[in-house]
Formats: sequence, C-alpha cells, structure tokens
Amino acid sequence: MKILMLNTFDDLGGAAKAASRLHKGLRSLGVETDLLVQFKYGKENEAICDDTPLTKMVRRLKGYMGMLPVRMYPNRPENNFSPALLPDSLPATIAPLQPDLLHLHWLGAGFCQVETLARFKKPLVWTLHDSWAFTGGCHVPFACKKYQQQCGACPVLGSSRERDLSRWIWQRKNKSWRNLNLTVVTPSHWLAGCAGVSALFRNARIEVIPNGLDLNLFKPTDKQLARRLLSLPQDKKLILFGAMDSTSDPNKGFHLLLPAITRLASSGFGDTAELLIFGADRPASPPSFGMKAHYLGQINDDSRLVLLYAAADLFVSPSILENLPNTIMEAMSCKIPCIAFAQGGVEDLISHGQTGFLAEAYQSDDLAVWISRLLANDETRLAMAHRARQMMETKFSIEHVTRRYIALYREIAMRSRRRQ
Repeated sequence: MKILMLNTFDDLGGAAKAASRLHKGLRSLGVETDLLVQFKYGKENEAICDDTPLTKMVRRLKGYMGMLPVRMYPNRPENNFSPALLPDSLPATIAPLQPDLLHLHWLGAGFCQVETLARFKKPLVWTLHDSWAFTGGCHVPFACKKYQQQCGACPVLGSSRERDLSRWIWQRKNKSWRNLNLTVVTPSHWLAGCAGVSALFRNARIEVIPNGLDLNLFKPTDKQLARRLLSLPQDKKLILFGAMDSTSDPNKGFHLLLPAITRLASSGFGDTAELLIFGADRPASPPSFGMKAHYLGQINDDSRLVLLYAAADLFVSPSILENLPNTIMEAMSCKIPCIAFAQGGVEDLISHGQTGFLAEAYQSDDLAVWISRLLANDETRLAMAHRARQMMETKFSIEHVTRRYIALYREIAMRSRRRQ
C-alpha cells in the first residue's frame, strides 16, 4: 500500500509540522509514503516539490490572484479565508506517483481547488487542522455556527449579504464532495464535534487521532543549562508565550495576554518574573507589561525551541480558538505545565488541576489568577510538569499516532477492495 500525503507547506505552521512528523513516522515503520507540497521551506528534504524559481513565482502569483475576491470585503481576512478558486494541476502531478490512498492535510494558499478532490478517484483521508473543510471559506469561524446549515452573510468577511462569497464556496463544496470516498480525521474531539454537526460532513465517517510528537526530541532538558545557552536570567520566573505570528494573529490572543501580564506584574511579580515571546520581533513601540519582556523572533529550529521550553517555568496560550495546539503539546512534552483558556481542543491536552490550568474563556483576569498560582507554588508546578510528560508519552508519541493511522489505512484499503 502506497500513501501520498498532501500539504501546502513542508515546514511552516502547525499543520506542516504534523504532516512532516507523520510522514517520517510512517517511513520509519516501513510504509511506502511520499509527501507532496506546494512550497518547500524547511529541512524536509524528502518532500516532493517543484520548487524552481519560475514555478514558485507562478504559485505565489496564483495565490495572490486567488485572494482578490476576499479583498473586496470589509474585513479583508486574508489569513483566515481561502476561496480555493483557481484550477490546479494536482491530478496530473499525482498520477505518475501511483498512490493507493491520498492523505490530505492543509490545502490552503491556492494549493487545491475545491473541485479537484472529486477528480482524484482514490480513497481519501483528510486530517483537518482547522475548520476550513466544512465552512464557506474561513479557517477559524470563531463564534459563527452557520456552517451547520449553509454559510452566507459571513461575519469573518464582514458581509451582510446571504448570497456572498462564503455561500458560493459552500455551495461548490456541497456539490463537488457529495460522493467522495472520504474518511475525516480530526486531532481533537472538539473539532470532531464541529465537523459532525456541519452540513457538509454530518454524514461522513469521522475519526479522532491526535497529532504526534517525537518525544526523543521534545523532552525535558536542564533548566539552568537552557537559560545559560539562551542568555536568560537564572534568578527569575520565566513565562513563555509564542506561536507563528504570535503578536499579529488575532486568534493567538496577544491582546488578551497583555492585560493578564499587566495585572500579574502589579500583583507583585513585576520584579520577580519576566515574559518570553517567540514568533514575533520586538516592535518599534512595544507595549508595557509591567515586567521585562524578551522578544525572540521566529524560532525555526526545533532544538532551539526545546531549549526555550526548558528555560521557561510555564507556558501560557491565550488563543481564542484552537484545534490541538502544537505549542502546548511541545511544552508538555518538555515537562512544562501550561495555562490556556478553556476553548476548542485545548481540553484534550490540559487536564485542569492535573497537567495545567484552564482559565475561563477570554477572561484576562482569570488567566492572571492561574498564572500567579502556578508561579507561586513550585511543588504544584513540578507535579503538573511530571504528569504532563506522562500524558504525552501515553497518548501523543509519534509512534503511537503513526500506528493508529496505519490501522486506519489498512481498514480503508480492505473496504475499497471489497467494493471493487
């Protein structure tokens, strides 16, 4: 059985990391697997990608042109909406590879047109890393539930018209995907619930398989050594926050973290704690947290990221809506307890009072309370850190996750043979 995995990027963002890790895990267990990507950025040298300068330029131009309809709407949500409008050459690219099954991951940035999925003529497994597959185009719908019937008057677009871009995209999906040989996989139970009540996927088979991590890489490291290597203070409590575009992506919740840290500083931690921020450079006019903040920029090397987790006393995730955040998984694997809002798939990772704390959703004051409690109690923090690592070893190792996918592939292949 030959598996072909598809993801827009090889090493950029959480979906790309999950796909690359699974690709390596499958190969390590002897499964014939390829990873086809549209853009190649990282060290995944085995990924298939036509990355000649001309091809990359054409693909970027196509991505820009494909987003033009989105720019006509008031909110212009270019990072949270994918029309999947323009044609692609994926079927012709895939045919010579002769896969038995296609495993789809994140297909944004113009990689795949909506109508292309019906042209593959292969069994499909689709791991959803956000809500795009069952919405009218948005990746994060926030409080909107229109995908349960049909989209239109899209709040993400800032549209008041029922027959808007989101309605048209939803109708394209509804028409094109009716007869797909599709198994949907979600990394979290929360996203499975959303997909299951959506009009597009309520009759689809939906399985929950988490993303996996290499626990031999993301593992506990000596805190003093990590701080020394990163030139961070040894005598402070260090609070870590970060994600891709951590301070500019509204979904990452930086605007909710700021008042929480400010309150924490005013309650007595201003001189004893410091904030570490990765995924963003220091702005020209940085906000005042009431404590020292270190802006560490983008961290593209996993070994350096492991050191950063090890240097911290806790990790805080103030995101608004997340599936199964890589950052929380990575921190927990490195024996760092986490604090986050009770939202999305976070509760699949953080067991309140056991592996971290869950603050009341979007309440910065409550976030500050739990950060304070964890910083003030070394014994509680160390016990949570130990349980966090145990949980990752039990459920989230890449070996465990890979074997679950292999069992799913084999079942689908057997079912497909019976149909023939």
